[in-house]
Amino acid sequence: MKRSSVFCLLFSGLSLLFPYSSGTFALYSLICRHAKVSLLPNRQVADEALSTYKLDNAPEKKNSSRVKMYLEKHKCLHTALLILVLLGTCMVIGDGVLTPAISVFSAVSGLELSMSNNHHQYAVVPITCFILVCLFALQHYGTHRVGFLFAPVVLAWLLCISALGLYNIIHWNPHVYQALSPYYMFKFLKKRKKGGWMSLGGILLCITGSEAMFADLGHFSYAAIQIAFTFLVYPALILAYMGQAAYLSHHHDNTNHIGFYISVPEKLRIPVLIIAILASVVGSQAIISGTFSIINQSQSLGCFPRVKVVHTSDKIHGQIYIPEINWMLMILCVAVTIGFRDTKHMGNASGLAVMTVMLVTTCLTSLVIILCWHKPPIVALSFLLFFGSVELLYFSASLTKFTEGAWLPILLALILMTIMFIWHYATIKKYEFDLHNKVSLEWLLALGSSLGIARVPGIGLVFTDLTSGIPANFSRFVPNLPAFHRVLVFVCVKSVPMAYVPPAERYLVGRVAPPAHRSYRCIVRYGYRDVHQDVDSFETELAARLAGFINYDWHRTQGTYSFPEDNASLSNESSTECRLAVFGTVSFSSIPAYEVEESVQPASVSGGFPTVDSVTDVIEMEPVGVVERRVRFAADDESVTHSPADMDLQMQGELEDLSSAQQAGTAFILGHSHVQAKQGSSVLKRLALNFGYNFLRRNCRGPDVALKVPPVSLLEVGMVYIV
Repeated sequence: MKRSSVFCLLFSGLSLLFPYSSGTFALYSLICRHAKVSLLPNRQVADEALSTYKLDNAPEKKNSSRVKMYLEKHKCLHTALLILVLLGTCMVIGDGVLTPAISVFSAVSGLELSMSNNHHQYAVVPITCFILVCLFALQHYGTHRVGFLFAPVVLAWLLCISALGLYNIIHWNPHVYQALSPYYMFKFLKKRKKGGWMSLGGILLCITGSEAMFADLGHFSYAAIQIAFTFLVYPALILAYMGQAAYLSHHHDNTNHIGFYISVPEKLRIPVLIIAILASVVGSQAIISGTFSIINQSQSLGCFPRVKVVHTSDKIHGQIYIPEINWMLMILCVAVTIGFRDTKHMGNASGLAVMTVMLVTTCLTSLVIILCWHKPPIVALSFLLFFGSVELLYFSASLTKFTEGAWLPILLALILMTIMFIWHYATIKKYEFDLHNKVSLEWLLALGSSLGIARVPGIGLVFTDLTSGIPANFSRFVPNLPAFHRVLVFVCVKSVPMAYVPPAERYLVGRVAPPAHRSYRCIVRYGYRDVHQDVDSFETELAARLAGFINYDWHRTQGTYSFPEDNASLSNESSTECRLAVFGTVSFSSIPAYEVEESVQPASVSGGFPTVDSVTDVIEMEPVGVVERRVRFAADDESVTHSPADMDLQMQGELEDLSSAQQAGTAFILGHSHVQAKQGSSVLKRLALNFGYNFLRRNCRGPDVALKVPPVSLLEVGMVYIV
């Protein structure tokens, strides 16, 4: 049964994910890309035009479509799906607390056999805590500096336990290989009945660490993990456990010292102890890196408070360090070590966390089989029943150890889920408030010298979560400081439910007003594992994209911008339409642009992709092989006819204004929010928003830190959200 669960994760789960994806959130994002079940804000149909958005274009089966429609129809299922994902995520984070503690403690406990009981009692815990503190204190240097040592250490450890296992099998009981037969497993369960079932909760350390394969998938390809596990890791573990069983079959009296080191020959215990400690550090590093990775994903998708993410390697994007989480993990690891002081309680706690992650992964994988692979529901149901029943057996057995340590991951998961759900709930409510309180384009166009509003030199970047309309924080800013910049850009930095956004498709640039107003919109799309640009490169990139859009838009208006296989329908478009165009970054500028235009129309016409404010994105997908994709965003404006010479002059003037504004400097305008529950709200809502969210907001990184905005260029606009 243990083998079936691990192989389920290894060969079914890994193949579902991209080579650079990982964890339960990766599976969730995969589901959200193929079905409208996401509760995350800022969803646009334009995102589906990304070249890597979906796995393939395979036609959906009829039964798969019914399951998809059922999931999309019932909003309660969307919430249940998110809660399931958060549960799996929180258990992985909890495992990031438990695995380093039990790995190092169990390795150091080998001193028990070479020290007196009094010395051992006061030595193992301090030594374990010292190793853990050193491990976490060195995290900010990154694993790339010492990563070259990891493979030799792990290889030495696997060869060591394989050799010890073979020695014990040959020396004590060569017939122990019969224990591999499932017959004896069923015989044991039949004979022991309830006692046999309950004993399953105490052997889950055999598969601890398999859940980290997902969180560390960004460092290796899944083919490499599958080959290494099948031909090296699994045989080594089987030999090690068979060797211990062979030893115990002739040493029933050692009930007080049943462990790994008792089966090691006395002369080899010190070398094995050293290798074990080194291997435990490597194993702990894997789950710590996985915890950083999954928290970064959660933060990117709006389900975790903002934290500082440091990329420790310029070459490997997956290697990150989060200072706040690192020190919290260290404190909790040391507390668990001091509090439990034995591997039994730690193993029970870690086993429940691991089995919960496996069960959640199996459930999500079943949905992926239907929604993404377009397999018949009976295939997914068979998968769920076969692997899920095995995992449920272990999971139920691990719950019987609740009072013996298994309560800890449940407590950690409840605390983390509360934090993540409060943050996500408040984020959604803030987004809905912004949608309902945004101002019209007419209000922006009416601002002028007649109202005492001045335009000052420079570029003003107004950051907002909205992808359309004028945000409320800008309408608060102008009356208090009756001026805004000559070039105004409404910037939306959003995450899309995919690991990486191709650099050539990251920027959506367009106008929010006629050219003379010098007002633009820029939507910057990042995947949950993308590295966000620093301020200097972002300013340069944005200015280049604006210049490219201006040049493109004027030539498109003249009809001189040529596209291969251009559609005749474009000739009927108004020359003053507010287009959003997708341009490659500076490094990928040779890739052709494609258009995205805005169109305001009733939600009933949208083809099933309405937003809250009834502004819809309508995709006009090109046939296969055509590079350009156009998504229409139309805004009402008067048609003005210009001669080509006038257009060239106006284009040059607009480009010169952009260049001079860039030289004058850039200001970053951000909202400083305070969320408050409206009158008449329930007690639970008031506690969650007035106290919970505002406490988290005050104690986490601000948006200016997350966006890496220099303080000298920052303008904050106070906003009170009554939700």
